[in-house]
Amino acid sequence: MEPSRIVHQLWDRMQARDWQGLGELLADELVVEWPASGERIVGRENFVRVNAEYPEGWSIKVLRVVADGETVVSEVEVPHEEMGVHRVASFWTVRDGKIVTGREYWTELNADPSPEWRAEYVQRM
Repeated sequence: MEPSRIVHQLWDRMQARDWQGLGELLADELVVEWPASGERIVGRENFVRVNAEYPEGWSIKVLRVVADGETVVSEVEVPHEEMGVHRVASFWTVRDGKIVTGREYWTELNADPSPEWRAEYVQRM
């Protein structure tokens, strides 16, 4: 299966809360890093559990998936009923049909406000 399709399935299975199916896409020795929070998740089961235990009220909207060989980049939006809207840029490595590494950058919308000095140079989104 193409690496980009595997990443699409990752997000589909998370949205469906199909934790067994999610695990099937991951290598046993999976390592996922979250640099913004200074965390590293080692092992398939730990990654599945971190996602399965996340407080309910969320959904996933895939905005884009771009692949170059075994490297796949995804951007998703994750609105949560109580915690607001998050965006995540993820960099995955897919080898032999399994995700082996990931590096994800999570942010909350409007968590990094635009300073006034840039106002004349930028357009608000």
